[in-house]
Amino acid sequence: MENLSPIMLGFLGSLAAGSLTAVGAAPVLFGRIPSRATRDLSLGFAAGVMLAASFFSLIIPALDAAEPMFENGAMPAAIVCVSILLGMGAVALMNEKLPHEHFKTGREGPEAASLRRVWLFIIAITIHNFPEGLAVGVGFGSGGMEGGLPLAIGIGLQNAPEGLAVAVSLLGEGYPKLRAWGIAALTGMVEPIGGLLGAGIITLSEPLLPWGLAFAAGAMLYVISHEIIPETHRSGHQNRATLGLAVGLVLMLFLDVWLG
Repeated sequence: MENLSPIMLGFLGSLAAGSLTAVGAAPVLFGRIPSRATRDLSLGFAAGVMLAASFFSLIIPALDAAEPMFENGAMPAAIVCVSILLGMGAVALMNEKLPHEHFKTGREGPEAASLRRVWLFIIAITIHNFPEGLAVGVGFGSGGMEGGLPLAIGIGLQNAPEGLAVAVSLLGEGYPKLRAWGIAALTGMVEPIGGLLGAGIITLSEPLLPWGLAFAAGAMLYVISHEIIPETHRSGHQNRATLGLAVGLVLMLFLDVWLG
């Protein structure tokens, strides 16, 4: 793995993270679907892991990368803050302009009655899988295995219960088990595209490094706040979801310090 280029590491890391969507959806093939409470607990855990990874693998490295470029101590912080907001704004704009459908709140974005419901689900997952892949690619592109592995683990853990949620929703729409699993698996395959793009941009242009790291962090933070956490609270299991978030956050903090 050490001989691989950062771009290839970004692609393979985001591919591995995206593939866990298929692993998470596998229970629908065998008829053993975890309870909603268990799924909310696991999604909360994944949100905690992603939250820690956003700060320790993206935001702090972004500040470290920006500091040598400027003598003014305020500039690195300003760059990172602006980039975080740009990342959040970019995903919010995608969320606003693309027609999609959430598992509980239903259809959002422009009217798209001609789109089949399954494609609305796929677009919804794509909206936040792409920036997740981008974050993994940026992590590997900037810091190699050390920078990208925590992000790949965190996002992969989040993808597993998300894949199951997609497959279960499709089963409820009358799709056969194999087709529901296949569609859920395919939703994770947009992440390697984002990973390749993120690693490529960061590798080719070092001055963009702090901007790219913080932009990816902002995109992830938007996904956590707008998609994952609300999803875990809608069925009355917010206590379990919060417990999962706390455990995921401190576990990722421990692993990042220990392994980093």
